[in-house]
Amino acid sequence: NRAGVPLIEIVSEPDMRTPDEAVAYLRELRAILMYVGVNDGNLEEGSFRCDANVSVRRVGDETLGTRCEIKNLNSFRGIRDAITYEAARQIRLIEGGGAVSQQTRLWDVDKGRTAAMRSKEEAHDYRYFPDPDLPPLIIDPDELKSWAASLPELPAARRRRYRVELGLDEALTIQLCDDLDAAERFERALGTANRTQKRAKGLAGFLTGRLAGALNKSSRSWADVD
Repeated sequence: NRAGVPLIEIVSEPDMRTPDEAVAYLRELRAILMYVGVNDGNLEEGSFRCDANVSVRRVGDETLGTRCEIKNLNSFRGIRDAITYEAARQIRLIEGGGAVSQQTRLWDVDKGRTAAMRSKEEAHDYRYFPDPDLPPLIIDPDELKSWAASLPELPAARRRRYRVELGLDEALTIQLCDDLDAAERFERALGTANRTQKRAKGLAGFLTGRLAGALNKSSRSWADVD
């Protein structure tokens, strides 16, 4: 909780191998959080940020090398560019006979490179200890199931429905469903009657093409569309 704003940190498994995989994961995570109503997905205002841990290894090695953490990335392009640069930096360092130091780094958008912020301590240096004011939170499995059952239709399910029922191609479903406001406006405009595939494709094309372009040029969002 920061200044009355709830903060949650989600830690993913280190199983992403390319910058594009990381961006795809974050786009899907952002969409899910928006669909369940816990985040507005606004990267520019800091509602959704990423700390990316990057490490490399030689071909044939089974263990990843020393990692560096890039802090506070707040755009998908920045995330992709920062990871790409940092991986290349580590490779150059190793191939030049050097060693990667565990660090926290920042992404300099103007210079297109990462820069060291501070050395990264090992876990024992943080001196973690239980906070007496934060007792363990144990959630009943049945309650978890009830929460899962109450979730709204999530992005992956909606994309699948649009492909199967409305015949939209993958690119259109991604454009529509990545933003809940866009998907809801598509649903309202399509209505419940005359939901033919031809009409759905035409409407989807208009929304993701001409209307999306007009919104972008005027620096407006889907929330501004009635």
